[in-house]
Amino acid sequence: MLETLHISNYALIDAVDIEFRPGLNIITGETGAGKSIMLGALSLLLGARADTKAVRHAEAKSVIEAMFRITDYPALAEFFTANDIDWDDTHCILRREIAPNGRSRAFVNDTPVPLARLQELAMQLVDIHSQHQNQLLLRPEYQMRVIDTLAGNEELLADYANRFNAFRAALRRLKVERKLLERSRSDEEYMRYQLEAIDNISPQPGELEQLEREQEVLSNATEIKSNLYDALQALTEGEDNISSMLDDVAEACSRLEGVLDPDDALPARIEALSSEVSDIARTLSAADSRFNADPRDLESVQERLNAIYAAMERHKVDTLEQLIEVRDKLSERLDALDNADDRLSALEKETRRALALAREAAAVISERRRKAAESFAAELLERAVPLGMKNLRCEVRVTPADISATGMDAVEFVFAFNKNQQLMPVGGVASGGEISRLMLCIKAIVADRMSLPSIIFDEVDTGVSGDVANRIGEMMSQIGCSIQVIAITHLPQVAAQGTSHYKVYKEDDEHATHTRISRLTDDQRVGELALMLSGNPDDQAARANALSLLKRNKQ
Repeated sequence: MLETLHISNYALIDAVDIEFRPGLNIITGETGAGKSIMLGALSLLLGARADTKAVRHAEAKSVIEAMFRITDYPALAEFFTANDIDWDDTHCILRREIAPNGRSRAFVNDTPVPLARLQELAMQLVDIHSQHQNQLLLRPEYQMRVIDTLAGNEELLADYANRFNAFRAALRRLKVERKLLERSRSDEEYMRYQLEAIDNISPQPGELEQLEREQEVLSNATEIKSNLYDALQALTEGEDNISSMLDDVAEACSRLEGVLDPDDALPARIEALSSEVSDIARTLSAADSRFNADPRDLESVQERLNAIYAAMERHKVDTLEQLIEVRDKLSERLDALDNADDRLSALEKETRRALALAREAAAVISERRRKAAESFAAELLERAVPLGMKNLRCEVRVTPADISATGMDAVEFVFAFNKNQQLMPVGGVASGGEISRLMLCIKAIVADRMSLPSIIFDEVDTGVSGDVANRIGEMMSQIGCSIQVIAITHLPQVAAQGTSHYKVYKEDDEHATHTRISRLTDDQRVGELALMLSGNPDDQAARANALSLLKRNKQ
């Protein structure tokens, strides 16, 4: 529950500290005293937009801080763990700071957090119900949420959400596969033509480099043949060749046998040279024999290169390896196309199974919704009729609908407020006051099931009086037995029901007007109720009436 609220430098508030209590906390005050200012400040903790005009003194920041007791709400620990915030299982402090330039900062237990995280946590701690929120009753999603709350469908809906998401994922995969198949089949003939063209070339890894080398050799065939001829002529075949010259050198050295030093081994060295020259000549001769510069060979290599170059240009690739990769991918796509029917069949089976599982879970939820809707309509009538709606008729319709994220149902609240009036959606037949009282009844019904520490009612009793006002107060008091209720009201019958009573008022000094709030003593409550009844806190008849209201509500 909300234990303390601190507001400083906000609108007409210099600094206010309020301690709230369990049960029904009543806030009263004259129009314009600042009750809405306090509510606006508290709304900032729920993510409301910050307004620099609300900063009272431009030299300081506005601060709104609320401390909640969360002893009975261990489920909140998950939020703290997920956001790396220190967990205290007894208290939680939310704070919003607004700088004069409009820059806003949010904190949870003194840990800075994004505003969205503050809002996420605050909505689990307090529900502010004002007159404009009555429009929620007109929304189908809110009506369904009420029925699901009463049906206790939270865990079932979580399981269903997983199943529905699995179905949606399977359906997306199936749709993507169908689109790919449709596109592939429209391209099939062209892909087969492309693959056949590449297969006709049958490119091999490393082939391009080899062909380019062959082309270079064959393109220079005449020069190569001439160089081989010249080398062989010089070595062994020419008129003055190296081999003959070495024979002449060997003969001359033989005639110098007595002159040359035997240790120089010139004959053996000359013989080795002659043998090496002969070996080189044989190698070149073999190369000359192998190299037949047939123009048809060059033409064949050139044609092969042109075919490969054309294919690379057609597929916009830079290397032969990339062309081979294109061929492999075309082959894979066509193989997949050949097996597409089997793959589609498997995906369709997966989608049907996921849909069946989702429908199975949705059917259980639908049955619980129908039962909850019936009992809810009866209880809503029981509570609402005494609030000045004696001719009210109510029906909650749970009808089949296409499967969606919320199940397979459409939920609609329909009402008739007058005799012989046709049941219609609430927005078409109810006044603002009637919608307000219906929302109060709904909050009273779901209070026991809400995992919410506090609820705030902002003048939801506008437009009623007398016995109806008294019954509204009783209903708020009843809700206060389950969760903490803070109610802003102008009605003495409602205010008398409170377990604690606070008054908001203005106080002037020589410089400015200030908003204050104080918790009333028993005697002060009598005066405040008398003021609300007659406009005069000292009116004896009004004070007697006030005492009577207080005593009756204590019984």
